[in-house]
Amino acid sequence: MKVLLLGPNGQLGTDIRAAHIANDAPFELIPLGRDALDISDTQSVGDVLADVDFDVLVNCTSYHKTDEVEDNAGLAFATNTHGVETLAKACAAQKARFVHISTDYVFGGDTARTTPLTETDCMAPVNVYGASKAMGETLAKLAHEDCVILRVSSLFGVAGASGKGGNFVETMLRFGKEKGALKVVADQFMSPTATSDIAAAILALIDKGSPAGTYHVSGTGQASWHEFASEIISMAGVNATVTPCTSEEFTTRAARPRYSVLDNSKTAELITPMPDWRDALQRYLVSKGHLS
Repeated sequence: MKVLLLGPNGQLGTDIRAAHIANDAPFELIPLGRDALDISDTQSVGDVLADVDFDVLVNCTSYHKTDEVEDNAGLAFATNTHGVETLAKACAAQKARFVHISTDYVFGGDTARTTPLTETDCMAPVNVYGASKAMGETLAKLAHEDCVILRVSSLFGVAGASGKGGNFVETMLRFGKEKGALKVVADQFMSPTATSDIAAAILALIDKGSPAGTYHVSGTGQASWHEFASEIISMAGVNATVTPCTSEEFTTRAARPRYSVLDNSKTAELITPMPDWRDALQRYLVSKGHLS
């Protein structure tokens, strides 16, 4: 079996490649970088993929700079919507499985929500990035019946997020050490997730041939950004205070979901159980040398 990986050098793609090697996965992994395939150029996607032999395509690419996306909706929909639809069509033409990484940001419009969101809950994005990803999901599923959508949340991985200068964990550690005091939003709730755990789930998905459909592949449990930051600082033993603030006190160009915690029970049943986010954080801190 041949698995084509788009976005191989990003935060998730790096961990997929590492997991493939570490687990001696029984398939060939073929990395395909943006220099070879830019999915925002939809006219070239079909031509490029027609010359590649593959059984599964895992798409980890996206335009995900949330605040920047607000002013670049055209590129966001070209990449996250129409590019994704084109990939799905190319997979359908080759009778290959399409595995697409989406986001908890397809939710957020239900401001009264206080219980984890399931795969069947209605999407209600609150920013351009979320809207482009939501429409990408819809068009991909319409274009190809063997389509797997994996929604992920609040990622942290060894490679850091491309274009974002690392990840939230490293940012909190750096600011904590430099400033000794942090102020972090306490009224936005999500599911922190290690990209290494998502990579393990993707390998399990491919190995098991889990049914097509949508899955929430997120860390088990929930946290506000303030709770997440507090745990990071505490676990790493950084001498810094972490003070809560409201979303109104910390304004951003793009609105963020107040509640986008994902229910991952379907993933646990049909793919693999996802670890608690605190366990994932501890493993990450050890892997990066922040803990002995």
